[in-house]
Amino acid sequence: MGMTFTSNVLKDGLSRIQREIDAAFDAQLPVPDDMSASLVEAMRYAAIGGGKRVRPLLVASVAELHNGSREQAVRAGCAIEAIHVYSLIHDDLPCMDDDDLRHGKPTLHKKYDDAIAVLAGDSLHALAFDLLASPEMSNDPAVRAELVHALASASGHKGMAGGQVMDIAAEEAGGDLDLHTITRLQQLKTGALLGAAVEMGAIIGRVPSEGRSHLRNYARDIGLAFQIADDLLDVEGDEEAAGKALRKDDAAGKQTFVTLMGAEQARAQASALADQAIGHLSAYGSEADILRELARFIVERDR
Repeated sequence: MGMTFTSNVLKDGLSRIQREIDAAFDAQLPVPDDMSASLVEAMRYAAIGGGKRVRPLLVASVAELHNGSREQAVRAGCAIEAIHVYSLIHDDLPCMDDDDLRHGKPTLHKKYDDAIAVLAGDSLHALAFDLLASPEMSNDPAVRAELVHALASASGHKGMAGGQVMDIAAEEAGGDLDLHTITRLQQLKTGALLGAAVEMGAIIGRVPSEGRSHLRNYARDIGLAFQIADDLLDVEGDEEAAGKALRKDDAAGKQTFVTLMGAEQARAQASALADQAIGHLSAYGSEADILRELARFIVERDR
């Protein structure tokens, strides 16, 4: 399940957006010459040079499909990544998943301390909406408002945070969950932000809300495939490649797609979802190849 690419389209797309997002965080987070310096250093530690940047790539690719501005897409991608990074920092805390490693380096609370980790997460959360709401985002206030709304609704109790609570509850419930519940949990925990990324790309590309259903369907299918692949990685993955602790679900006695379906069926399901996601892009030509390849990559990745 290595990082294999059918062509360079996706590989180049990922490495380009990774550079752009790192540069954006670098520009947004100069270290101040005062006592808050350690907070900004911690934000930089967590935000720069880690992660695949799948969400910003989705924003940029969908925006580009509809002739949206690359600059706006990178800024919005930086905002969604700020939310993603903050959620990882808080996820790793002792009161949540209690993890020591993330992207192959010590987690933020290990490198600094719990208080700085909480505040760095809070500050990245604020930065996300600062980026989207500021005039530099777009000279159209309606676009800025719609972007803020898309990201906010995907981040909170009806989205990512709600999914995280369901995840904690699922762990406490042990093995009593069915596929429907696990799917719903995932749609909030992982799916909501991936959906927001696609939605934000469509907003930047000025696709009217009623013209986005094929994109929303694509996002829903890759979101589910993403989580199934994650569950498979937890069971079968290589910790060194993943850069984080694995086999945690099993140790916690947690129900996942793999425990419910078995590895073979889960893999087949993820692959079918990738095919289905690609099917939603049939209206586009080769300009959507990066989104097609991303759907495959999500299922085949090793980290």
